[in-house]
Amino acid sequence: MQKIATVFGGAGFIGRYVVQRLARQDWQIRIATHDPAGARVVQTSGRVGQIVALRADVTDEVAAARAVEGASLVINLVGILAEKRPGGFHAIQAEGAGRVARLAHSAGAERLVHVSAIGADPGSASLYARSKGEGEAAVFAAFPHATVLRPSIIFGAEDKFFNMFAGMARLLPVMPVLCGDTRFQPVWVGDVAEAVLAAATRDDVAGKVFELGGPQALSFRDILRYILEVTGRKRPLFEVPMGLARLQAALAERLPGKPFTQDQLLLLQKDNVVAAGALGLAALGITARPIEAVVPAYLTRFKAGGGRRE
Repeated sequence: MQKIATVFGGAGFIGRYVVQRLARQDWQIRIATHDPAGARVVQTSGRVGQIVALRADVTDEVAAARAVEGASLVINLVGILAEKRPGGFHAIQAEGAGRVARLAHSAGAERLVHVSAIGADPGSASLYARSKGEGEAAVFAAFPHATVLRPSIIFGAEDKFFNMFAGMARLLPVMPVLCGDTRFQPVWVGDVAEAVLAAATRDDVAGKVFELGGPQALSFRDILRYILEVTGRKRPLFEVPMGLARLQAALAERLPGKPFTQDQLLLLQKDNVVAAGALGLAALGITARPIEAVVPAYLTRFKAGGGRRE
């Protein structure tokens, strides 16, 4: 019998790596996405016809139900960093997560892997973290033997963290530092994808939560220094006072794409590292890859001259 996996958000940053690994394990894969055309590049990861894209959104009951029908494995990777409209966090990361879990259970799926985030907390002042926490609760209520993965910030060639700050270093005379003491535990996207596959296939993960972090916990300030070192940029660090940071966030929310929000500023004020005693990558048999093994290769383009040797 065919192994059918439905991956919500399978055309996104994490999804591309997850789909590649599922294809290698001979799964028949459905990518559930709001933009099927954008999934075409991911479809080349498998044989002809092995990977199909469906127009299905976690906020659409009918389309989501159709996407999980007959699937033995359902993976939800969908999340947003900023709301396009009020209520977006709750609709996608809380209600949407619960909807996928409920429909997967009703459809008879054997496994559900839900990717959340470190800091998920239904009592958080941050709408992002609160909706993530509410989503986890909704997932377990509907699908008790689901597996939840909470990564710290994720790095990889297509990331929007290291790439963004390296781009800023190329353009700005100084590097602004907001909440410089806040610690992160960057985790490679390939390791996150391996964790998803482990959660989808191992027998000892049902009903458990795993927090995914790399081998190093670094302050935001130290991460910026590392980016400057790797890209060969000499930029002084400017510690942004909290009052000015709040003003910047309020103004940035009015710009197209909301490059920085007040909710993200709330998140920046709290460490984003694996909790003491939490199950992590090691419990899934994965050795975390450090940033030094991956980041320099894809930040080369931000060096003077694009990293080309004279």
